[in-house]
Amino acid sequence: MEQTNLRNFCIIAHIDHGKSTLADRLIEITGAVSERNMTAQHLDTMELEQERGITIKAQAIRLSYNSDGQKYQLNLIDTPGHVDFSYEVSRSLAACEGTILLVDATQGIQAQTLANVYLAMENDLEIIPVINKLDLPAAEPERVKQELISTFGFKENEILNISAKTGDGVEALLEEIIYKIPAPKGITHDPLRALIFDSKYDPYKGVVAYIRTMHGSLQQGEKVRFMGTDQSAEIIESGYFSPILEKTNGLYTGEVGYVATGLKDVRSVTVGDTMTTLKNSSKIPLPGYEPQNPMVFTGIYPTEGEDYPLLREALEKLRLNDAALFFEPESSAALGFGFRCGFLGLLHMDIIQERLEREYDLNLIATAPSVSYEIKLHDKSIVKIENPSKLPVSNEYTDIFEPWVSINIITPSKFIGVIMDLVINKRGEYKRMEYLESKSVETSDGRVLIDYEMPLSEILIDFHDKLKSGTQGYASMDYNLIEPRSSNLVKVDILVNHENVDALSMIAHKDKASILGKSLVEKLQELIPRQMFPIPIQAAIGGKILARTNVKALRKNVLAKCYGGDVTRKRKLLEQQKKGKKKRMKMIGAIEIPQDAFMAVLKLD
Repeated sequence: MEQTNLRNFCIIAHIDHGKSTLADRLIEITGAVSERNMTAQHLDTMELEQERGITIKAQAIRLSYNSDGQKYQLNLIDTPGHVDFSYEVSRSLAACEGTILLVDATQGIQAQTLANVYLAMENDLEIIPVINKLDLPAAEPERVKQELISTFGFKENEILNISAKTGDGVEALLEEIIYKIPAPKGITHDPLRALIFDSKYDPYKGVVAYIRTMHGSLQQGEKVRFMGTDQSAEIIESGYFSPILEKTNGLYTGEVGYVATGLKDVRSVTVGDTMTTLKNSSKIPLPGYEPQNPMVFTGIYPTEGEDYPLLREALEKLRLNDAALFFEPESSAALGFGFRCGFLGLLHMDIIQERLEREYDLNLIATAPSVSYEIKLHDKSIVKIENPSKLPVSNEYTDIFEPWVSINIITPSKFIGVIMDLVINKRGEYKRMEYLESKSVETSDGRVLIDYEMPLSEILIDFHDKLKSGTQGYASMDYNLIEPRSSNLVKVDILVNHENVDALSMIAHKDKASILGKSLVEKLQELIPRQMFPIPIQAAIGGKILARTNVKALRKNVLAKCYGGDVTRKRKLLEQQKKGKKKRMKMIGAIEIPQDAFMAVLKLD
């Protein structure tokens, strides 16, 4: 295929604006997949994606399309829309020359729409604005068009109207892709430089790298070198996505495809690395990606200690497929050996845990999520901790800093008061407010963009749920990490049967610590199963007990054999039970804490 006839593009949008449906129509029109094999949301191949109805992994496919008597090769990368998978989007954008910006005609611009457009602008991509879902009765294309013009500065004649569900306007969009998105500018005769934008592990082919060839070309059987890790391998298979892997003899400048390396060590290939040939090697690597800093940390432990090596192997293979995943070994007195894992958000955490359990057949316990704190010690040095149980006692440090985020909320104006109350209760600070519609169409029900700054830890617990319920589902949010700030924070320890359970520790603001401790103790009382002896549950800051409750004991009926007689006989049996077996049980009894108990902090009101 001539380089001038190549087009590499992706689709960006807020969650549920129709990316996967548009990808389906593009596949159908170009005939990339036969009608018999075609399924709804065809590029969402993961079982979890189909169950939840969301895109989790960016997925590539090669399309062929004829226009004006010429054949074009279109490489489409379908991207996720949820804020937790923004790293997938940024990696996909780096492998493209253009993007389709998809906006729902009923909802208009949402928070993630803004974030994705700014990412595309940073990558200097050609953006095609498209309004989707015109077939819906509630569609308001003119209002959404005005939003796109006033927010991003698009011209009216640039904006396309389509219905991805019915296919109306999709062929015109294909023509616009060929007309507006530039062909790759790579130099064919240069040494090979290919960007690794994703990868996976195959038990037969080893590490399979998903690449975009920026310069040069490669042939099957050639030896290649990964410049970041300085590892070499022979190409045992190369090809493209249809979306299943289709073999070819090689890949040429500007093409998107895959390379099977046969490497069994998953650390040999990293996402963002540059691949070059060993014989005619390039000296200058591609810029790659900025490393993504995890925002949310949690401990993941196997329920059976002997599964620890299997968990390590599973995490290493999963990190190959999800470059935003971070993990390091840790141990807990309550849970044994496990890993401290870092994620981009709660949904990311939930997806990774479920993939570990399903794809690698592991039984796991995950602790409550927390954020990373910076501790300033007396010698002015700074120590980072991701686990609340690692916080030193108060006289060992002078200050503690917690991460703050800049949060953008887009909402109908009638919910401004509800949002302000919510953010103030979460220690947020108001920054600015801006109407998305121009003044001529601004109404009492117009949509506004509100900027706040607030602690990341306050978003983790229930902020998103309360935002959606308080605005009847109309508000959307996006956030970015900013500088850490000094806060008056304390560690709340949880004692179960007078033993400190380090996995239940949490760091809270001093003003809220007592309320949170009391709520958590009450929640644990409901979740921890009853034993044959009473179980005290306490929340404490240092040596000060904030709250206490008891899980009542199950009672064996020792009075069953008493058929009457004096009441003192019954009392005597009860006293014997209390002094004997119950006392011994309390001393040696092992209390099993269920998974729900570790996540109870997320359900605190």
